[in-house]
Amino acid sequence: MRRISAWLSLLLCTAALLTAIAQSAQTGRLIFLSTQLRPIDEAQKMRDLILKGYHLEVDYVTAPPHQFPVRIKAEEQGGTPTVDVVGALDGELQPLAHLDALTQLDNFAGSLTGRAIPGSLMTFGKLGTAHQLYIPWMQASYVMVANKQALAYLPDGADINALSYDQLALWAGTIRQKTGEPRLGFPVGPLGLMHRFFEGFLYPSYTGGVVVPFRSEAAEAMWTQFASLWNSVNPNSTRYDFMQQPLLSGEVWIGWDHVARVRDALRQKPGEFVAFPAPAGPKGRGYMPVLAGLAVLKGAPDMNGATGLIDYLTRPETQIETARSVGFLPVVKAELPDTEPGLKLGAGAVEKMQSAKDALPALLPIGLGERAGEFDMVYLDTFKGIVLRGENPSAVLDREREALNRLMTDTGAPCWAPDPPSSGACQAQ
Repeated sequence: MRRISAWLSLLLCTAALLTAIAQSAQTGRLIFLSTQLRPIDEAQKMRDLILKGYHLEVDYVTAPPHQFPVRIKAEEQGGTPTVDVVGALDGELQPLAHLDALTQLDNFAGSLTGRAIPGSLMTFGKLGTAHQLYIPWMQASYVMVANKQALAYLPDGADINALSYDQLALWAGTIRQKTGEPRLGFPVGPLGLMHRFFEGFLYPSYTGGVVVPFRSEAAEAMWTQFASLWNSVNPNSTRYDFMQQPLLSGEVWIGWDHVARVRDALRQKPGEFVAFPAPAGPKGRGYMPVLAGLAVLKGAPDMNGATGLIDYLTRPETQIETARSVGFLPVVKAELPDTEPGLKLGAGAVEKMQSAKDALPALLPIGLGERAGEFDMVYLDTFKGIVLRGENPSAVLDREREALNRLMTDTGAPCWAPDPPSSGACQAQ
């Protein structure tokens, strides 16, 4: 009955979405379908503030990620396209490349070179092909934040914008030794995003991948080192969902989290904190970009209007308005206003992370559908077993590799960057 109810709900929601788009198409306006900025207040800011300066009328229609591919398939099967521009996360656009539903934007992308969009983000926009299939739109990521009191304990010669994990461990250990308190913090609470740290930062930095080298010797050494680092982590981390509160209270002096989850600390007390890139490991400076892109469907009714809208949304002034209004950071070179010092701190850290010579971007998981939560639990269970319960790393990794490979086989999800491409389901070696 639950499955039937879920299907009925999906059909009703999809029908409502199709009706909204059909009604919009009759107005002759551009139709912009997006999985992003769906909450009412964000969508309203998109319509009233961000899109206000475009010279054509735009109907901004939102869709949850699970309805998004349904709508695109309906566009293809209907034979009369109505949607001009689509906006979605990289992983949500990936399946559309397999459907051959996206217009190649190679020539248009060449006209945007002056925007200084990082090359790594433009490469993501090719979706594994030789052609530009989407243009980066807006982004978020995860950063480190430190109370300026912690800077006095940095290791000699350490550059806070180019730290290694070894230096982080030495830094946190020195603070614990000198102050008597462990002041490094991570969001390991029930609603925290600690799984993203393992999937997008620690694993890539030490092993160069996420799934394929899950059980490698490098991964075993990594977990052993991280368990040692945990001695300098505030034990309350297992209750932290957002790092901004413990940073503001002073309980934590160094923390890692999503930029949106440290934003209050940076906005309320920008003079007391510094934001900086995550550390690097033997394979590079792993980081996870949360990247939204703009694409044009094949057969879009107004190709010129569609590319014009993408051009408009990637202008520096529009990107700044987007950051100010909804908190997503620019993908282009844009100077954020001095009136938003906290936003500038977070954006600066992300920019330094992306432009680092050893930057190693790791995509959000792709192709797992409703079972994405099981993927996250593999990494969290590995952490809990090795770090929190002190189990033998080799035994835990053997056990969790089996669970990981079963999941990947069941879903058929292929490998994603930075793992090498796979012809079938991605597998841990």
